[in-house]
Amino acid sequence: MSLDPQRLRARYGDLGLSLRAASSPLIDHLLDHRSVRAYLPDPVADDELAAIIAAAQSAASSSNLQAWSVVAVRDPATRAALAECAGGQAHVKDAPLQLVWLADLARLRHLAEKTGRPAEALDYTEMFLVGVIDAALAAQNAVAAAESLGLGTVYIGGMRNQPEKVAELLALPPGVVAVFGMCVGHPDPAQPAAVKPRPPQSVVLHHEKYSLEVQAPGIEAYNATMARFYEEQQMNVHGTWAVHSAKRIAGPQTLSGRDRLVEALHNRGFKLK
Repeated sequence: MSLDPQRLRARYGDLGLSLRAASSPLIDHLLDHRSVRAYLPDPVADDELAAIIAAAQSAASSSNLQAWSVVAVRDPATRAALAECAGGQAHVKDAPLQLVWLADLARLRHLAEKTGRPAEALDYTEMFLVGVIDAALAAQNAVAAAESLGLGTVYIGGMRNQPEKVAELLALPPGVVAVFGMCVGHPDPAQPAAVKPRPPQSVVLHHEKYSLEVQAPGIEAYNATMARFYEEQQMNVHGTWAVHSAKRIAGPQTLSGRDRLVEALHNRGFKLK
């Protein structure tokens, strides 16, 4: 069975019509992913949250260290404070559930102390990366699970704008830091979200060896695809996707405070040797 051409067109633009790919119900579900920023006030049920976390815990974890945690925030005042930390994003405040995903080395340090063993490896950058990767893998499983329940989600990288403030709001101990947030809720049908196109596979899929040169045609095609998407969605984006992306990395001023992330991580107890 092959993927539905219209589903591929939504994900890749017109170039998707020429792609031949195998299909399954799970793949169909994953290709329908979209970021939802408008939510109904209806709460996420406890059994839905339990299912989402069960899916998250079913993700891979490096050496089964489980170096991640997540804080579920329903309190409106805390959601509003987190929204301010994240640059004033209204959907962080409005979504009925905010999941803040954490790189968590505190639990491992505690286990070492309880068993009378050293924990010097936690001082190295590798262990911080383990926590970040574990959290990301768990979170993406959570997204897939939430969407299968008819819920919408959107990642919130703005939780890294003010890591110390987020830690204070959530009572995070040293060795724990927010990697990103995630809005979860029932999508508002009056403001439907669109599937955002992705670059052709030739841009991201390399065979045997990496090559920048082979990506050029795909990037040009993606510029055209995204120009149509910006127009259809009435998005005020100036220039091509390539230009827009280059603007986002022009300097530390584009990072919304995250240019001091290493300092913040040191303040949170990560030595990053």
